[in-house]
Amino acid sequence: MLSLEARLKLALEEDLGSGDVTTEAIVPPEVTGRAAIVAKQEGVVCGLEVVDRVMRVVDPHLQVTLVSRDGDWVQPGLELARVSGLLASILRAERVSLNLLGHLSGIATLTRQFVEAVHDTGCTILDTRKTTPLWRDLEKYAVRVGGGKNHRLGLYDMYLIKENHIAAAGGISPAIERALQHRADRGKPLLIEVEVRNREEFLEAAQFPVDRILLDNMTAEQVREIVHLNQSGIELEVSGGVDLKNIRAYAETGVSFISIGKITHSVPALDVSMLFEKQSGA
Repeated sequence: MLSLEARLKLALEEDLGSGDVTTEAIVPPEVTGRAAIVAKQEGVVCGLEVVDRVMRVVDPHLQVTLVSRDGDWVQPGLELARVSGLLASILRAERVSLNLLGHLSGIATLTRQFVEAVHDTGCTILDTRKTTPLWRDLEKYAVRVGGGKNHRLGLYDMYLIKENHIAAAGGISPAIERALQHRADRGKPLLIEVEVRNREEFLEAAQFPVDRILLDNMTAEQVREIVHLNQSGIELEVSGGVDLKNIRAYAETGVSFISIGKITHSVPALDVSMLFEKQSGA
């Protein structure tokens, strides 16, 4: 996988192309100054260290001071960071920095809202693999900053038998049997989770020594029934159809996990901006 610095360089190259023509036309290359990054709405800030990395990729001489910390709940108008150095360099780094900061802060903010909604239930909020290609590590970091936990990082660190795997295998039982055999052959103690859609599929999956069963797109009432049927104490996870209005009802059924794709795949960015100090003679 590309390093973070390599990905940031590509992001900057996408934005800069053959050069920042507006800055080249207006800002003398030797002019220095200061700028502040400010929150324009309340939420959980996340990605300040990434802002620092972007600035240093553009110009190693830029000085970044982080005023807030990742995980802080911030209010509109609060200063998050200060940047000083060549104004042309700061301008070249501005949009990539703010895009990443706003996106990651949006993930952390929505995650925090879900975490607070299940407070005191013992239920853990998980993310999914519904992430932006090549930025998954940052997005999953933002979930952790918001108080959630990470589900599998990719296809390599957990067996998750989903509907299409079951269809390809010809049923739940053969799919689980193959996964159990594959794990035994490899000798790696990876978790095995299987997705089920109803009571009958749950009962079939629960006959096997799987680690977790995912209850997909069920009502809270259906989930509650399965919790009572879960005599072997297999970990249960809910996914699908969950929002801030109904998540408390799902959490109170007694499931251990609720995974939510929207905290990464369709989250609104937190509004942040960069404000320059007015230059003398400007």
